[in-house]
Amino acid sequence: MVEIKTDTSIEAMRAAGRVVAQALAAAREAAAVGVSLRELDRAARAVLDGAGAGSPFLGYRPRWAPVPFPAVLCVSVNDAVVHGIPDGRRLRHGDLVSIDCGAVLAGWVGDAAVTFTVGRAEPADATLIRTAEDALAAGMAAAVVGNRVGDIAHAVGRVCRAAGYGIPDGHGGHGVGRSMHEDPGVPNEGRPGRGMVLRHGMVLAIEPMVIASGRDDTYTASDGWTVRTADGSRAAHAEHTVAITDDGPRILTAP
Repeated sequence: MVEIKTDTSIEAMRAAGRVVAQALAAAREAAAVGVSLRELDRAARAVLDGAGAGSPFLGYRPRWAPVPFPAVLCVSVNDAVVHGIPDGRRLRHGDLVSIDCGAVLAGWVGDAAVTFTVGRAEPADATLIRTAEDALAAGMAAAVVGNRVGDIAHAVGRVCRAAGYGIPDGHGGHGVGRSMHEDPGVPNEGRPGRGMVLRHGMVLAIEPMVIASGRDDTYTASDGWTVRTADGSRAAHAEHTVAITDDGPRILTAP
């Protein structure tokens, strides 16, 4: 069931979204050669703690997960697409890093992700990141009252495919509200004019993921969480929580 949020609830979600933006910024600022992935998680956790916010990631255990997620931040490096567990691995120059963070504030959730490189980006990585961001922008532009979920999916997928990139099978966006994952699902590829009609008060996490090789295949690593590209190619991920409003899409996790 899709929960339609009131304007007051959307404002509360915007407060949670600001915390997410601040946590992502802190983790990105902490990222440097020699810094461990666990240190990025600590930087994000400090922001959540300072804001009096909780984490929808920490302790989260869907049915398919062998263990609860142990951190407030997903940190996915190079061939990891999503759900990377931050551990003692230390960043190297040229690493491609995706960080995904959520926050729970006053019972409402925000969720966003960003990809960047450590040090100077190689042209191929810069293009990969820019494509994920362009796909996110296209998906958000389609998130207007009267459109359908398929219009968002089509907008995202068209940008990714035009660039020659793969789109990971079985991964996409979702509704957000009192819980991190709510209805409806928001695929990263689809046919326009299909799916649920978008209404004022719906809130969605739109999150393109792109694979450099053009292949869509992934696998889950032995930790039970990290999703990696099947061919070892690099991946990028971009995400915002977006409210559908009569005045157009509103990005709730913008800085």
